[in-house]
Formats: sequence, C-alpha cells, structure tokens
Amino acid sequence: MKKFAFLLLILAAAGSFKLAAQGCGGPVSDEGLKMFGFIQGQYEFQNSEPNNKSTFSFERARIGAQGVIPYDFSYYVVLELSPFISPNPYLLDAFISYNRFDWARISVGSFKTPFGLETNTACNGLITAYRSTVTLQTVAPFRDLGMVLMGGNENTFLTYQLAIMNGSGLGRFDNNTKKDIVGRVVLKPLDFLKVGASFRYGYPSLNNTKDSRTTFGAELQANYKNFTVLGEYIMDQGDYNRDLGGGCSGNLIELGDKRSGAYVTAAYLVESLKLQPVFRYDFFDSGHTNNYKESNMTFGINYFFNDWTRLQANYVYRTEEPAEIKNDEFVLQLQVKF
Repeated sequence: MKKFAFLLLILAAAGSFKLAAQGCGGPVSDEGLKMFGFIQGQYEFQNSEPNNKSTFSFERARIGAQGVIPYDFSYYVVLELSPFISPNPYLLDAFISYNRFDWARISVGSFKTPFGLETNTACNGLITAYRSTVTLQTVAPFRDLGMVLMGGNENTFLTYQLAIMNGSGLGRFDNNTKKDIVGRVVLKPLDFLKVGASFRYGYPSLNNTKDSRTTFGAELQANYKNFTVLGEYIMDQGDYNRDLGGGCSGNLIELGDKRSGAYVTAAYLVESLKLQPVFRYDFFDSGHTNNYKESNMTFGINYFFNDWTRLQANYVYRTEEPAEIKNDEFVLQLQVKF
C-alpha cells in the first residue's frame, strides 16, 4: 500500500505541468494534467472437463496521467492495479517525449515494444477480449525499457518507429551486454487502408551474446465505412527468454527454433443497434519437436452503451495438434473508460 500511495502521489504532483501526450489516454489539450484509465470486469467459463473453470475477475484495471511541459516535452505514466495480474500495483508505462519535430519525436522510458499491429493496439481498443496466440507467444516482451524515434500520425501516408531496447522486459535491468533493435513502418496508400511491416533483432538470454533472436511481421488494416478487417503474420526464430511470459496475459509455451502464425479479424458495426459482430481466426505453429500447433476461432459481439462503456461477449473455440485439449472458453467483459 505504501508503494501504491507513493505512485499516486507522483501522478497527482504532475498536475503542476501543462499537457498533451500520446497513448491509450487519447487526445489531450495543453491546458493541464489529464488523468485517464479504464476498468475491465470479466466473467470467464472454460470448458476443461472434469475441472471446468468459472470465475469473475478483473482482466485489467489501469489509471494514468499525461501532460506537456513547456517547451516541446510531454510525459505519460500508467499504473496496473488489477490483483489478477499482480498482487501489488506496479508501474506499467512511464516515458518522457521530446516532440519538437513531427518526423523525429523521441521517447525514453518504459513503453510497449513497437512491433506489430495487435501489440500496439491499446487494450481498451481491442475488437476481441484476448489477443491472438501468435502475438502473445512471439512478441514478448510486450513492454520494455529503451528509447524510440518515431514520426507521422494517423493522417499521414507514412508512420514509423525505431527503438533501441533492453530486451529483458518490464522493470528489469538489461540481462546481457547487447540491445534489441525494434522497428515498425506503416503506409496508408488509401484513406481506408493501411499496410505495415515490423522487425526485431536482439539477444534475449542472460549473458548470452551468441544466440540471437530475429522476428518479422506483416500487417494490414482496412476500415471501410462500418466494416473492419485486421490481419497480421509473424515469424520468430532463434533464442528466447522463457522468463518473459507470453505477452500481457498467459505464459510462453515451449517453443522451437522457428515459430510462426497469423490471424484475420473481421467486424461490422451496426450503428443503429450499437452492435458489432466479430469473427477472428488465428493459428500458431510452435516449431517445437513435439509438433505443437493450435488454431482458434473467436465468435463475438460488442455492444456500445456509449463512447466510454462497452460490453464484449466472446466464445473461443480452440483446437490443438497433435492432441486436442478441452479448453474452449466463453468470456463476458464489461469495460469502462474514463
């Protein structure tokens, strides 16, 4: 509790500065501190006979602050409060940005790894309750410490991010003498279409500068009227750090030297009913000698009470090779942003 109170005190003290930053906090003015956050209350039923799982939980519960400091600097801080993620609140994101040049902004601190579409979609903006298996298993660490150079925005033909990062994960000192190089480029050839590519190269294991890791990704986003299609392919090979965990939820499964997968998500917003039916297909090949593979189909529907409150209902049908596991899941998630 003392740590939690101290972190909240830091957030409150930031109110003496002027504001405007980027991230899942949304757009802000330059007139003062902006506090933001979201809560995702969740019910899960997992068909894993004879030990079915049925529970209420908080998928995430986050609070943050962002603002600007004259001249050209901004800050962004987020805490994770969900006891189902960690028994103690902890610092999730914390970075300082220099924004003088639109095409050469620099951020330093703790932030999301700038790899891939799904990774860099805010948790409160995901169309489905969970991210795909390939994202969870191949992008880890989702968050890291480092420095990123970036340019462009939602309205420009080109956006890019190029980062130098520890590669050791959130809140950890670097565990070797090397740094990870991570980059992402997105092009917008049409108003409704974006295509992009990502890469990462690094040395993830403790004091091991011989076994490297290389990751490549390709992505597509199409938003035409009320119809949305999202797709991504990721290939990851080489060494990996099993202590990093599988993204922001779950654990890394046993991986081989070369692993890959992809997903395609389609959704249509029926504005008059405030409903959005959703379907996603994703697959993942672990590349392990046990030939473990999985494919999943997510059937869902989102209901928007207003701009800040959303209800998601997802049924996830999972199949595995070489032996299928009973682990289909129904998820009901109520989200409030503030």
